Amino acid sequence: MNNRRHFSLYEVTNRIQDVVNQVFKNQFWVKAEINKLNFHKSSGHAYPELVEKQQDRIVAEMRASIFRQDFQRIQRNFESILKEPLKDGITVLLLAQINFHPIYGLSLTISDIDPAFTLGELERERLETMSTLKQLGIFDLNKQKMLPLLPKRIALISMENSKGYSDFMQVLNHNQWHYSFYTHLFPATLQGDKAITTIIAQLNRIKKVLHHFDAVAIIRGGGGEVGMSCFNNLSLTKAIAEFPLPIFTGIGHSTNETVAEIISFKNAITPTQLADFFIQRFHDFAVPLQKLTEKTLKLSIEMIRFQHKELNYLAGSFKSSTQILIQSHRFKNTQIGIGLKNANKHSIFNQHQKLQSQIQILSNQSKWALLIYHQSLIKQNNQLMIVPKSLNLIKQELLQMEKSVELLNPTNLLKRGYSFATINGALIQSISQLKQGDLIESHFADGIAKSIIESKEKYER
Repeated sequence: MNNRRHFSLYEVTNRIQDVVNQVFKNQFWVKAEINKLNFHKSSGHAYPELVEKQQDRIVAEMRASIFRQDFQRIQRNFESILKEPLKDGITVLLLAQINFHPIYGLSLTISDIDPAFTLGELERERLETMSTLKQLGIFDLNKQKMLPLLPKRIALISMENSKGYSDFMQVLNHNQWHYSFYTHLFPATLQGDKAITTIIAQLNRIKKVLHHFDAVAIIRGGGGEVGMSCFNNLSLTKAIAEFPLPIFTGIGHSTNETVAEIISFKNAITPTQLADFFIQRFHDFAVPLQKLTEKTLKLSIEMIRFQHKELNYLAGSFKSSTQILIQSHRFKNTQIGIGLKNANKHSIFNQHQKLQSQIQILSNQSKWALLIYHQSLIKQNNQLMIVPKSLNLIKQELLQMEKSVELLNPTNLLKRGYSFATINGALIQSISQLKQGDLIESHFADGIAKSIIESKEKYER
């Protein structure tokens, strides 16, 4: 056993290093995901942890190094093309060389990273996700949700300290028309791999209190293409498409819309624009309503004025008719008095003519007979003296009749608590004039009341 050949660890590691240096002399392009960048500000170097995933499971992992000068150049290229620097959770195509160190082991030394490839990967994922959602038949599902006429209860998925959230709340709560909204924040990370899980988790929370909200808004400030990749993720976009409430997106993005933006109920380029949409929704309802209110008020005033004029006309007509009726009764009473007076005069004249005739006859008779007749005449004269007294009685009766007519004056009758009813301007004298549903007007001393006939009952006599 003591003669068994063996190698020291140092010899083994040196041998591996020699083999690696001989086999992998040249640089080559490697596709990998930066799981963690590990940038050190003090040295300016970065030591990324590279992984490859299959169905969200890591199947390969390796350490890498990017030295300061290379790292600065790579960062400038990324910011120029993707509008943001290298970060965790992005897939890259990197130019590297394999190195083996006896102490630090196997690693890659990265000299360059192609930002165009990363941009292409984002687009590939976007197209694949869209294709899958269409195959599942849910691509337009959220767009078909019903949005209330006035959506004022909004569940917000955002970061409390993000500028996008601040801008949205500022516009929504300080609108010049003072429209009131209820909002509740469900905090979530909005970039990188963590965004996918946290946004889905908050959507599940909102589902539990669904009846409290009219819509959901996912709000985020501006950012580059890489930071938006989470919104192309199949799991997240599927959750958005199948969500039972309309989902709005305002994630500060103006080019190359993400899948989440495309399939949402409505997308706004910025959080501010999204807030303006909700305000405009209220304004589009309020303005016609205000105009309708003003029109209704104007028509009501005009109708009241017309009814007032019509009431004045009816009151004037009633007064005129009453006066004519009173004058007619007075004229009839006068005519009756004159007739009675003339009748008495005619009666006296006839009696006088008769008396003259009798006197003529009596002149041919005896004085005795004349005396007797004279006495009889005196008796008749006494009876005629009673006639003026009868005229006075008749005059008293006429005065009494005039008072009775005055008491029967419609105006006085109304003042005493009586009333009369009309239908279509005609006086109602019998219940047979009415039928169910007729509109009648009851006239009182101080006004008119309108009624609808619900039923009628005729007295049996």
